[in-house]
Amino acid sequence: MSLKIFNIFVFAIFIFSFFQSCFADDFLENEETINVNSNIKDISSNSSTLDVNTLNCRSCIVLDRASNRVLVGKNEEKRVKMASTTKIMTATIVIENYDLSKTVEISKKAAGTGGSRLGLKRGDKISMLDLLYGLMLCSGNDAAVALAETVAGGIEEFSIMMNNKAKELKLENTHFETPHGLDSDNHYTTAYDLALLTNYALKNKTFLNIVGTKNYTITINGYPKSITNTNELLGSLNGVYGVKTGFTNGANRCLVTACKRDNLDVICVVLRV
Repeated sequence: MSLKIFNIFVFAIFIFSFFQSCFADDFLENEETINVNSNIKDISSNSSTLDVNTLNCRSCIVLDRASNRVLVGKNEEKRVKMASTTKIMTATIVIENYDLSKTVEISKKAAGTGGSRLGLKRGDKISMLDLLYGLMLCSGNDAAVALAETVAGGIEEFSIMMNNKAKELKLENTHFETPHGLDSDNHYTTAYDLALLTNYALKNKTFLNIVGTKNYTITINGYPKSITNTNELLGSLNGVYGVKTGFTNGANRCLVTACKRDNLDVICVVLRV
């Protein structure tokens, strides 16, 4: 892949994290939806270089998956809030520590969790795998709490597992307090750490399949429910195969994207757009 084509590709990834306000988990009814395909065409025809200082974000990174080399970075080691990109770690912990075929019953606390939701109610019965799809596709905070309670007994206990995993992966500027990522002063990461975490998570086939799914049908209490991925780059930008959107008032818009073209496989992280 030529440098010119690579620059166009990276620029498109970053621009769409800003344009696609509908990626945010808490979608506002008056936000406009941007036509993804038309904007890709415009960007590709008018851009040949990338100046990270012009990007409308506080921090970002493009990481080469094969070498872990930073190809592009802006404040990539600055600690920031991460919103629902937190759920990359949540899903990783669950996949590595629990039987996904098990069916669980939703607690009052999980059902009452605010923000973006899968729509779970107290007493609902759902499989762990379907909870994971609800976690990563529609960014269900209720699903996040249900998963944490099932795997570790509660949010605090699950956060300990998350932080232990962060230490194992040498994510030196990352700390978790919740499985969902709602704003908290001691819940933070960096673009660099998040890219490393994502690279690790994508090596798991279950995680890879979930985050690359555009539409999925889960089952709650024996009844089907269709859900759609909040990441509108899936199926719209060539080569994109994940990963996670995020939005809170403190974190602003966040997006973690994985994309492969020819022999180049990269992770793009954009935080605080």
